[in-house]
Amino acid sequence: MAQMNPEINHHNGQPNNLKKRLLFVVTQSEYGGAQRFLYSLISRLDRSKYEIVLAAGSNQNGDFLLNQLTKLGIPTKPLKNLKRDITPVSDLKTVFELKRIIQDFKPDTIFLNSSKAGFVGSLAARLVRKQIPAKVIYRIGGWTFNDPWPKWKKLFFIALEKISAGWKDIIIVNNQNDLDQARKLNIKPRIGTILIPNGIDVYKTDFLTKDEARLKFFEKISRYSDKIFQAQTIIGTIANHYPAKGLGFLIEAAEHFKNQDSVVFIIIGDGPLRQDLEAIIRKLELEKKVFLVGQIPEAHRYLPAFDIFVLPSLKEGFPWTVLEAMAAKAPVIATTVGALPEIIEDGKNGVLVEPGNAAQIVKRLKELLADELYCQELALRGHQTVLLKYNLEKMVGQIEAVLQI
Repeated sequence: MAQMNPEINHHNGQPNNLKKRLLFVVTQSEYGGAQRFLYSLISRLDRSKYEIVLAAGSNQNGDFLLNQLTKLGIPTKPLKNLKRDITPVSDLKTVFELKRIIQDFKPDTIFLNSSKAGFVGSLAARLVRKQIPAKVIYRIGGWTFNDPWPKWKKLFFIALEKISAGWKDIIIVNNQNDLDQARKLNIKPRIGTILIPNGIDVYKTDFLTKDEARLKFFEKISRYSDKIFQAQTIIGTIANHYPAKGLGFLIEAAEHFKNQDSVVFIIIGDGPLRQDLEAIIRKLELEKKVFLVGQIPEAHRYLPAFDIFVLPSLKEGFPWTVLEAMAAKAPVIATTVGALPEIIEDGKNGVLVEPGNAAQIVKRLKELLADELYCQELALRGHQTVLLKYNLEKMVGQIEAVLQI
């Protein structure tokens, strides 16, 4: 990759002893993978070296990222027109909103996160490139064209990624599968595409104890059933209610444990499919078996309550929740999508199932529930995997190296 002259600021010719200006842009501010990545990164950047601004779409499901960074004293710019879905008029307004922010802030680097922000942000940067030739970095947590959509929609998003790749300098992916897809589909930014896996700090996860976390869950859901306190096993997940998360398949799997009062299922998260999921629960008569507890601040702290963690996703990039569950020493069942086969070695540090297959989830759950020693072995090996391979400081260091290019 081409290196910038370290003595000269690239867009104004001034001596480069000033802070490097970084503009981060993300589609939504709700608690999710992209937001967790940004918080982990931005909160660890040395503010004596960087001047930082975050621009993010505000969300009805909560403004986790905007609120958290405001607490840290990071300037934030809510983007009132930026939505997750394609809305041409609002999207065009967002382009010009971002264009004004770029012109005012004059960033050295524009760091785009998630698909929609990647397109509108790089288009806004392109419109002012002659005035402000900022480096454009696009970090994708998982290609949106891998979502469970019709073929025409997948092809449409592939076309958008290919077109907009030429407006970006560097693309960062977090798993080998996404890197291979970028090469196969000829998604080529100006400089190149880099693989940087996610990382967490196992020693600063601030988990609740198992008993504390379970008690808080039971307090939340006790209104549904007096029998809830009899539950000995909690099977759970953390996932926003989007089609790609495959939560309907986890609920279908729960039906096979309908008559076992000792087992309950808890889903932390929220989103547009909540009513659909509630309808499935009612249809299968699982109101006293499966509980949607909504968004919980710092949801990862509750992971020790789960005797088994299940991520039934149809599409993923590199999910933080799996790393966190492994760090919490919960045995993990996950689908063979995105980076999950790279993280999990089936039967050794976790268990893999096919996406969209409730029967396989049931089968693997029964195996784990029948063998406590096997569960413990999976949990310990999973914890060691995170400790040795997916270190937060390593991830931040690799991102900072890219910022210096």
